[in-house]
This record gives sequence, structure tokens and C-alpha cells, in this order.
Amino acid sequence: MAQKARKDRAKANAAALKNLHIGTLTVNILFVFFHLLFKRRSLFLYALLSVPSFVCEFVLESTGRPKYDPSTNSLKTAGEDLSAPGLTEYMFDVIWVTWASVILVALFGNWGWLLWSVVPAYGAFKGFNLLSATRGMTGLRQVQQQETGGAQAAGNRKQKRAA
Repeated sequence: MAQKARKDRAKANAAALKNLHIGTLTVNILFVFFHLLFKRRSLFLYALLSVPSFVCEFVLESTGRPKYDPSTNSLKTAGEDLSAPGLTEYMFDVIWVTWASVILVALFGNWGWLLWSVVPAYGAFKGFNLLSATRGMTGLRQVQQQETGGAQAAGNRKQKRAA
């Protein structure tokens, strides 16, 4: 049964990576096509803001691609689950926002890159929430230590020894 789950994940990962690569190729070819034939767009911004998308795609490819034994063609590893929440999901989001930005730039001009500013803004928002939660947890821990310290002083000798 576990082997079936691994094979299903390997199939799903291979299909997701194939769609990801086809989408990236399509969007980037369209951008170059529009750039060369219709209107000139900033290639510097294109290269600069496409790098995170390519890095995310490389990481997804290297961690999610199933690996097979070349001699027996049996599944060695199914790869990491590409439908997992968390960092994997955020990498897909970076890729999709980059695709949307590239399409907007091709159609409407370099102002389309402003959509890409959603990525660092969301990262800053999540980082601020994480920092706030960490500060809140350390403050809560200090309050709990003060409360338990005061309760120990009021207890009898057996309670003090147990602590």
C-alpha cells in the first residue's frame, strides 16, 4: 500500500513539474516575442525579477522530481510532495505572480512589474507576523515564570523541594 502512495506522488509530481516547465516556457517565449516584434520592454527588469521564479522552479525540480533506478526502472524516491502547504506553496506563488507580471508587462508595459511587488510585501507581512508571535511568546514565557516563581515562594517546604 505504501508503494502505491509513493507511485501516486511520483506521478503527481512529474505532472506538476511538466505543467510548470511548459508554463514557464510559454510565458517567457511570449515575452520575448512581444519584446522583439511589438514594443521594447526592460530586459534588465525582466532578468532581475525573473531570477526568483527560476530559482524557485529549480528548487521544486530538484526536490520534487521522482528518481528511478536506471537498470530496473523501479522507483527509488518519489520526491518531496509538491502539493504540500508551506514553503512549497509559496514557491509556486512566486512563480505564478512572476508569470502574471511578465504577461502584464508584455501587454501593457513596464508598469506591469508593479504586480511583482506583492511578493516582497507578502514576505514582509509574514515576517512581521512571525516576529510579533515570537515576541508575544517570549513575553508570555516571562510572565509565566514570574507567576510560578511567586507561587513557589508561598508554598510549603515539600512544594519547594519538588520544584
